[in-house]
Amino acid sequence: MATTTRNNAFMGTTRSRTPTGFNAAIFGAPHGTPYPEIDNRVHATAPDAFRLALKADSEWLNHWDFDWGGPLLGDGPCRIADLGNLATKPDDGKGNRKLIEEQTRKILEARAVPLMFGGDDSTPIPFIAGFSGSSPLTILQIDAHIDWREERYGERLGFSSTMRRASEQPHVWRIVQAGARGLGSAREAEVRDAKQWGAHIFTSRQIHHDGLKAVLETIPQDSDCLITLDCDGLDSSQMPAVAYPSPGGLNFVQVIDLIAGVAARARIAGFAMVEFVPQKDRDGTSAFTAARLAANVIGHIARQI
Repeated sequence: MATTTRNNAFMGTTRSRTPTGFNAAIFGAPHGTPYPEIDNRVHATAPDAFRLALKADSEWLNHWDFDWGGPLLGDGPCRIADLGNLATKPDDGKGNRKLIEEQTRKILEARAVPLMFGGDDSTPIPFIAGFSGSSPLTILQIDAHIDWREERYGERLGFSSTMRRASEQPHVWRIVQAGARGLGSAREAEVRDAKQWGAHIFTSRQIHHDGLKAVLETIPQDSDCLITLDCDGLDSSQMPAVAYPSPGGLNFVQVIDLIAGVAARARIAGFAMVEFVPQKDRDGTSAFTAARLAANVIGHIARQI
């Protein structure tokens, strides 16, 4: 099991209380909107697990990174802040949503790109809401589940309803979903509703057979794209440290190719990484894998400023 700490900034970023003067800003959102009798505390230490996973790599930011053909942050003046973790509480969904949305807006008002480490997959609901009033937003969701439930256990803002709630926000004009497989967060009616709304759904099996081209072609050129990555979008062999590991998922290279493909067509306007369970990460490999995905996003943001 990974050890967590609150004293490290993510991969050589600058610990700061404000996003002002930075190109992007990271914050942790340990808790979102709880469901009755489902323990959301299993995700609470994920933000610190990601920070710890790349602590040693922060010493090598000037080294060549073969994902980009140069150093992670390139040659430009990119500055990344780590704002630490929000003071969320396991049982305070309303308060948690307020904190997440306000932090997202604060970062955007500073003209920086918000990067959120969850927390369960309800945390992107207020994260996406924080973009209201900005440019029309395309969402790329990488996830084993499509999350179109109207409600679950009477709760409309939990982790099974993330994309349905996103679809109701007027600044969200396109949703692309990649990696769906197995069971979860959708019955026949939810799949029908998603498709009728206009969501572009690509199953993991489709991507394995046909590649990523069709997925990326649904990302409009020169648009603003928010990427939300549920860690269970990856195959269970590479990412077992999730609540519901599923075989047949995307692999690490497919996910970084998706991120790179988005960056080639659009502007990465925000990033959320959620649904990581540190207690299931026996040797730290899963946290390192997830953190490297976040580093990939940062590398592309550094090249878009």
